[in-house]
Amino acid sequence: MSTEVRVPTLGESVSEATVASWFKKVGEAVSADEMLCELETDKVTVEAPSPVSGVLKEIVAAEGSTVEAGGLLAIVEEGGEATAAPAEEKSEAPKAAPVMSAPTPSGSGRSDVEDAPSAKKAMAEAGISRDQVQGTGRDGRVMKEDVAKAAKSAPATAAAPQGEREERVKMSRLRQTIARRLKEAQDNAAMLTTFNEVDMGAIMELRNEYKELFIKKHGTKLGFMSFFVKACTHALNEVPEVNAEIDGTDVVYKNYCNIGVAVGTPNGLVVPVLRDAQDMGFAEIEKTIAAYGAKARDGKLTIAEMQGGTFTISNGGVYGSLMSTPILNPPQSGILGMHKIQDRPMAINGKVEIRPMMYLALSYDHRIVDGAGAVTFLVRIKEALEDPRRLLMDL
Repeated sequence: MSTEVRVPTLGESVSEATVASWFKKVGEAVSADEMLCELETDKVTVEAPSPVSGVLKEIVAAEGSTVEAGGLLAIVEEGGEATAAPAEEKSEAPKAAPVMSAPTPSGSGRSDVEDAPSAKKAMAEAGISRDQVQGTGRDGRVMKEDVAKAAKSAPATAAAPQGEREERVKMSRLRQTIARRLKEAQDNAAMLTTFNEVDMGAIMELRNEYKELFIKKHGTKLGFMSFFVKACTHALNEVPEVNAEIDGTDVVYKNYCNIGVAVGTPNGLVVPVLRDAQDMGFAEIEKTIAAYGAKARDGKLTIAEMQGGTFTISNGGVYGSLMSTPILNPPQSGILGMHKIQDRPMAINGKVEIRPMMYLALSYDHRIVDGAGAVTFLVRIKEALEDPRRLLMDL
């Protein structure tokens, strides 16, 4: 009996995806719920499982092809007998754009082992060939961390021959969406940025004093982000227009704070959302952010986890940025940019002291947020961070 494998539900507003890679070959045995292939949408990466146990009889959508939600991916024969997958059978699938992969080199594992999709992408981005990486996964499968290790030890490459000085690679769906949304943000909003700076000394002292107790009780580290999230929820309550959006000729004010936290991945920036952050404690914020970060790195974030944000925080400081002008995440009206903490000489009570300072940047939509409101918002953030007791007393 033949069973069709179809594209799973991709989520709201997502109608199509690209087949990134197949984990199985024609003729191989598969188990029920075993992942057959990886699909890349313009928001997240999803995997398509086999609905039954049997043998992969036919691959209908080849790697690199575009499929619609509910479209046919493959056919599984229930109760079939597994056979070695002939090369000509694989080639019967429709031809599509090439994917960035390479055969397993002799002596480094089985030739039919499929490397992790995240490892393939990492190899392409780092310019590393498959034979430069030693796989540590099952049966020699190359994992993402193997690529990172190989990139560190790889010697500097010589200048490319004249005919290989350029490479043309199709943008991923995620990167295309990022590009489109960033351009829309510039075209549709009257975007301005205001700056301030914050002395991080009080928070750093508080973290050092309670970090061991915090880990012991809550099982997670106390980071800076929870302080910023709580400071933002207080400031958004005082300056509600920063937590609003324009819908036609209406302004929609949100009576809740869904804070998006920008996370960098090998494929681009994604923004999972802390829902009702105004009701979350420090420990819950830290645990949720840590879980989102792990899922983002593994490409496991769901579309639902990235929808519904009312305000965004972006931390360029983890990359060493000292100052930047973050761009809005439409249809939101505000985004806070965090930056690198740097010791700087500051005038305090008539004396010069070296203090750990951070520049803050608030980009906002001037159509709805006035300059006074933007400055007030940033000052409230500064006040809360420089005196964290204000967060506890809701001041």
